[in-house]
Amino acid sequence: MTRTTMTRTTMTINGQAKQGCGAGTGAVWGEAGHWGAAAFFTEEHMKLLEGLMYGRKVEAGAHLLWEGDEAGKLYFVRSGRVKLTKTTEEGRTLNLSILRAGDLIGELGMSGDGVYGYSAEVIENAEFGIIQEKDLEILLYRHGDFAVAFTKWMALQHRTTQSKFRDLLLFGKPGALASTLIRLCNSYGMATKDGIRIMTKLTNTELADFIGATRESVNRMLSDLKKDGIIDLSSGHIVVRSLSELKAICQCPTFPACPAEICRI
Repeated sequence: MTRTTMTRTTMTINGQAKQGCGAGTGAVWGEAGHWGAAAFFTEEHMKLLEGLMYGRKVEAGAHLLWEGDEAGKLYFVRSGRVKLTKTTEEGRTLNLSILRAGDLIGELGMSGDGVYGYSAEVIENAEFGIIQEKDLEILLYRHGDFAVAFTKWMALQHRTTQSKFRDLLLFGKPGALASTLIRLCNSYGMATKDGIRIMTKLTNTELADFIGATRESVNRMLSDLKKDGIIDLSSGHIVVRSLSELKAICQCPTFPACPAEICRI
């Protein structure tokens, strides 16, 4: 994986250009020069945001925030990875997303005593830039071009959420699993001679928590995909051998196709 470095005046995310379905062998699909919120802002915008931030480091295994915590802050991921989760009334934990360098975590537009609707668990040692919502509001008032870029980023978050609901609700558990594997390919896939190797390891239980299924049902679905030659397993990594067949299972839109910024885990 590539590393992210940041100074007090500017930011660079080092890595290869993001690749599409025709990526050559060895290309890491999800590693990009800009990712997440950083893709929507100019260097000048990022300097303005950086001027509002104060830093915080969090070790893997700790929580950045808990569901039900008082809202009012945004967290810019400078390095590391964060898993967003939500707990159901029955006590089950569902995985919502895995975020990384360049992403923003938080909720805006709240009045009164707003709270976070999810928890954020750090799964890889991380550093964050923390932005107070009241400071961000002043920045939005003063800089119209930044406000436009920020609005576009918020619209993308809604589109991403809608696309996940579509895949989870319309095509059953097989479609939801196929969609999750496609998103993992776009976020953490490396093209090899055998197919797209998903470079982050997830247990079957973790995959089940992304789609609201049981571990046993995910075991069966993965076995069926492997038997059909759609995926393979290699040293604990999933290798997608036929991306087109996964797309057919969840009826992935082809015209227009979802951009990689939306079709991500």
